[in-house]
Formats: sequence, C-alpha cells, structure tokens
Amino acid sequence: MQFEVWAPQAGRVTLQCDGATRALERDPERPGWWCGEAQAGDGSRYGFAVDDGPVLPDPRSRRQPDGPDGLSAVVDHGRYAWRARWAGRGLPGAVLYELHVGTYTPEGTLDAAAERLDHLVRLGVSHVELMPLCPFPGRHGWGYEGVSLWAVHEPYGGPEALKRFVDRAHELGLGVVLDVVHNHLGPSGNYLPAFGPYFTDTHHTPWGVAVNLDAPGSDEVRAFLVDSALAWLRDYRLDGLRLDAVHALVDTRACHFLEQLSNAVDELSADLGRPLFLIAESDLNDPRIITPRAQGGLGVHAQWNDDFHHALHTALTGESQGYYADFARDPLAALAKTLTRGYFHDGTYSSFRGRSHGRALDRAGVAAHRLTGYSQTHDQIGNRAQGDRLASLVSPGLAACAATLTLTAPFTPMLFMGEEWAAGTPWQFFTDHTDPELAEAVRNGRRREFAAHGWREEDVPDPQDPATRERSCLDWSEPEREPHARVLDWYRRLIALRAEQPDLTDPDLADTRVAYDVTARWLAFRRGDIRVVVNLGTEPAAIPLGNRPARVLAAWEPVEGPGANGILPVPGESSVVLVQE
Repeated sequence: MQFEVWAPQAGRVTLQCDGATRALERDPERPGWWCGEAQAGDGSRYGFAVDDGPVLPDPRSRRQPDGPDGLSAVVDHGRYAWRARWAGRGLPGAVLYELHVGTYTPEGTLDAAAERLDHLVRLGVSHVELMPLCPFPGRHGWGYEGVSLWAVHEPYGGPEALKRFVDRAHELGLGVVLDVVHNHLGPSGNYLPAFGPYFTDTHHTPWGVAVNLDAPGSDEVRAFLVDSALAWLRDYRLDGLRLDAVHALVDTRACHFLEQLSNAVDELSADLGRPLFLIAESDLNDPRIITPRAQGGLGVHAQWNDDFHHALHTALTGESQGYYADFARDPLAALAKTLTRGYFHDGTYSSFRGRSHGRALDRAGVAAHRLTGYSQTHDQIGNRAQGDRLASLVSPGLAACAATLTLTAPFTPMLFMGEEWAAGTPWQFFTDHTDPELAEAVRNGRRREFAAHGWREEDVPDPQDPATRERSCLDWSEPEREPHARVLDWYRRLIALRAEQPDLTDPDLADTRVAYDVTARWLAFRRGDIRVVVNLGTEPAAIPLGNRPARVLAAWEPVEGPGANGILPVPGESSVVLVQE
C-alpha cells in the first residue's frame, strides 16, 4: 500500500512498517511530501523517522493502538459492514444531547454508551453530541488534550467501536455529532513539530503557541485540519462536528480557515447526498461566523450561545462572579434580550472584558436555529471548582424552569448528559496524565486557580485521583426513582411539545415577544400561538396573557388556564406552556 507524510524541512524520511524499514522518496508533484510503497494491511503497525530520528506515529494516523506515543496502525475502513440505511438528519428542528463517553457509563466505552441509546430515543432528542474522541495520555480525561486528529481513543474502543456506536444511533434515528479540537493539541504525545511547521509563535492561545493557519507552510496545515474533519464525516458517517473554541483559531488570511472548512463540508454534503453541519464554540459574538458565505459570512451552520446560558444562570442562581457580572445587573432583562436578539453583548460594554463586545445579529437574515441554547454544558459544570450541576444549586422547580426556557426558546436546544433527570452526580475535571510532572502541574494549577476565587485548596478535587472520574459517572438507578423520575417526565414532555408544535421550531428570531416583572420575578414570552411562562419567585404570580383563550399544554405544578380576564395564576418556582386558540 501507499504511505505518505508531509515533512517539508526533512532531508531524509524513512518508513518502518511491521518491523521492516525503507526510505521514502520525495513526491515530485507535491512539495514537502514523501511517499513510498510497502506491504501492509488492516492492523499493520508503522511509523516515520525524520532525518534518522526516532520512529514517530503518523501525523494522519487512523489508529493508535498503544496510545499517543506508540506506533500507528493501518485502518481499512472498507472492512466494516454498515447496517443502518441513513439519509442524514439536519440541524433545523434538532435537540442535541452532549455526552462524554468516559462517564456516560461506569464502563466508559463507546459500546457501553451504545447500549444506553434507547434512553435518548425515549427522551426524544435528535442528535448525540460526543465530546472529543481523539487519543490522549492515560485512560480517562475530558478529551481536549488529544492528538492524532483522525484516530479514536483506544480505551473507548477504537475506530470499530465508534462505527458500531454510529450505526446503532442511526438505526434508532439519532444523528451523531463529534466535538473536534483544531485550536491546539495536547502537550503530551504531540509529535507534529518534528514533521513540519504545524504551529507558529506569531500568535498565542491560552494553551501556548497557535496552530499555523497563516504563516509559511499553513496551506498544508489547513489541509491537515480540513481533511481530518471530512474524514470523521465520511469514514464514520457522522452528521456534524462541534468546533472547539474557534476564537482561538488565529487567522489573518483573506479566506478564513472557518470559511474554507465550511465550504469543504458543504461540498462533501452535496457529494454524499445527506445533510452535514458545523457548530462553532465562540465567545466573539460575531454574527459573521454563522452568516452564509454567499452573504459575506464564514458559513458555519450554528454556534454555541453562552449569552443565553449566562443570563439564565444568573436569573436562577443570583451568581455574579466572573463573566456572570455583566448579566447579573438585571438578569431578566438580559434573558429577555437574548430570547429576542440572540446575543446579549451585541456591541455593548462588558465590565468583565473592560471593553465593548460583540455585534448585533441580523434577525431577519439569521435563522434562530443557528444559535444553540442550553442551561448546562460540560464547561459550565466541569469548570466549577466542585463540578456541581444546576440541580444542586437551585430548587427542583427552578431547575424545571431552566428546562422549560431551554426547550421552548427559539434556539437549537442542547442538554448535558444527566440533566434530564437532575442527576445527583457532579461532573468534575479529571485527568490521567502519564507524565508525573505534567500531572502535578495540572493538579497544582487547578488548585491555585480556584484558591484565587476563595476556595480552599483541599476542597478542589484532585483531577488525577481516579475517584474524581468515578464520582462524575452517571448513576443509572436515579431515573427510576423520585425526584429524578418527575424531572425526566418533564423533559420528555417539553421535547415532545417541541416536536408537536410548529411554532416552537419557527426559525424567525424576530417573532419572539417577551414580557417580565423584575419585582415578582416572572417572565413570559410568545412564539406564534405558544405562550411560555416561568415564575422564578417563591410566591405565586398573576401573569397577564391577553384576551385570547389559552389552553395549558404542560405545567410543572397543576394550574388552570387563564381566567376570563386573561390572568394566569402560576405557583412559585414553576413554569407553564400554553397555546392560544
């Protein structure tokens, strides 16, 4: 078979495959590329040596059987016999479910997670969004320090297990989205610098030097990332990708990397005849990211909307530290603004940043489903000192209000695993670094970070302690007992309503109308004929809905419809969804 590797600064490159070594030749058609033939098949172990250095894994390795530091293995994707006939499932109308393979089940494998997919079908979500799967040191971790951007973490089951997972999900009608990290690679097991200028010190990120998107050699680096993204969508039949922290993709070229990537994904979608999409995590509040390329944007199909989360979180908890400060001044006003305009910061001053931030969305030109709304994510839980979930911070009624707002808002809703039953387990930051110095640096760095915010160091879980990961695993006995079963029923009812009521998936962001009372702590909004009411106060509230008759579709606490005067009585810390007739 043909082997090739990009090593533009090398004077000599050799291939070691199944114990045999041979020199590669320069590719006359592609500067910087080396290639050659060798006997190999599925499972063959191989690596490359640059200028007689150590044998290293392939930068485009499809499998790392022995982890990031071991040799690569050949993967013949044609060997897998796909079962599901899958036409795809697009983003409009979707309900996403963020899932971490290593803690979704105690086993922490893709096969074990696949056995629990029936739960998601009964819940009613449309897509599973898997947190990163690329190989990283050790067995357990969040996945954001991965390397080998084509490969699947072996402790999760490797490439074949991911195919089995996707196949099972598709058989059940679930789409699959994968979280990919292009803005940095892990510090351990990252051998890309030995091959070429994959990184540049011209720019810097929170994780060190930036990926080279605009310096010499960046054409091949961009192709490396684009080809990796397309491989996930094509070889594993995924339906979409979530792009981690795109604001850290520093690119000064006229055609931004995200535009290049979105164009390539759209072309693949057309070739495959099924919908594919990209969801960006961005804190820029820049509508150009999700504006179609034909309209001068970058063409990414959606983005995470932290502004909605922050407004909702401050309204529910009263927290005002860090980036919550901007939203905590008037949480209901902030929530109302995000529900009607998408961004809270749309050119307004941010005290957290000490400057103005963001730019206004064109509500007539940007469909509401291009923003993803959520009350919880892996970041917003796991980056708290003790990984405490929203259900541990507020009453069951307020947690139900959060679900109501998330699942009836104009945005594409996303849940974090376990929130649908108010999981009692935390979700903490955990690592399994095999390098003792790196492990100690991460441990001490996390303790110092939270000590600066008033936490005692001994109260911050040790990320290297196996018990930290074990505490973070979901307890699958909880959904069968109270109070969790009631919460789960509420989520199921709200998701079913979203599917039953066309107004709840209307893409017109400008059609949402909001009213609220700061003193009484209630908020109500209208989407077509649907009325959504949340009472965040502890006392009952009388909420005016107008003169049109309205019928209750779902209520956290029993309520009658509004009286002849159009007033709806709502118990404290409760929510109601109605339809006006």
